Amino acid sequence: MTVTLSRAEWSSSADDHAGRVDVLLSGHLERRQRREAHPVEDFLFTYYSTRPNQLRIWHPGPGVRLLDAASYGDRRGYVVVDGTASLDPAEIMRRADNIAWIRRLLASTLDRQPQFGCFGLHEWAMVYRSPDVRHASWPLRLGAEGTDQVVESHKIACSHFDAFRFFTTPARPLNVLRPTRDSQPALEQGGCLHANMDLYKWASKLMPFTPSSLLLDCFELARDIRTLDMRASPYDLAPLGYSPVRIETPEGKAEYTAAQRSFADRARPLRRQLVTLCDALLG
Repeated sequence: MTVTLSRAEWSSSADDHAGRVDVLLSGHLERRQRREAHPVEDFLFTYYSTRPNQLRIWHPGPGVRLLDAASYGDRRGYVVVDGTASLDPAEIMRRADNIAWIRRLLASTLDRQPQFGCFGLHEWAMVYRSPDVRHASWPLRLGAEGTDQVVESHKIACSHFDAFRFFTTPARPLNVLRPTRDSQPALEQGGCLHANMDLYKWASKLMPFTPSSLLLDCFELARDIRTLDMRASPYDLAPLGYSPVRIETPEGKAEYTAAQRSFADRARPLRRQLVTLCDALLG
């Protein structure tokens, strides 16, 4: 079924979307003008490749035609005929293999039992026994020796390749798993903070086919997860207003696991929507 939107209808949705983006990004853009780095919020624009101006562009998703939308003719993934814009079937075909890989990853994660016992130790393993830390402007809450002791006193079972690849060399043998890019569909599970944060990455990689409302739902989830990720990290970010989740204590572990379960519940329907989107594209 195809829905056709008048210019008034789709431009209203586009304006609402841009307003939502502006609210979400106001702090980041103000800091960027001041050239002020932020260890939590910058991550969504340094680790992920989608730029703020790309986020502001409204995309309706599959099965929607936009009347009087000649401006979409300059945007990749669209075809405009007699002023009416719709997704370009040729672009979907060109990207079919990539779409199928993303679908496989997301669907296999949906089918796998979530795990909730990692306690965010991936961030600790990224600074283990190393003089170099990723956020050098911020001190380690327990110091280098205390941080190393936390790593050594816990079982590390990181299943996410893009977290594991940043482990320090001494930390890598401590992980009970050996995730690789090829094994990602076999290991990724819905309790992992990074796997759920990456829903924003997959939604972005599926642009312009991803409806913008779904993209921003994934962005908001990634932003909230990143906050927990860094609150549970070894860094002391209290001066920025982030109280630590002390995962080295029983109370901190319980707090982390409860938040992890909540994020898994939020991520599940978004992951399912992305699978449905891939199915619609692949036909």
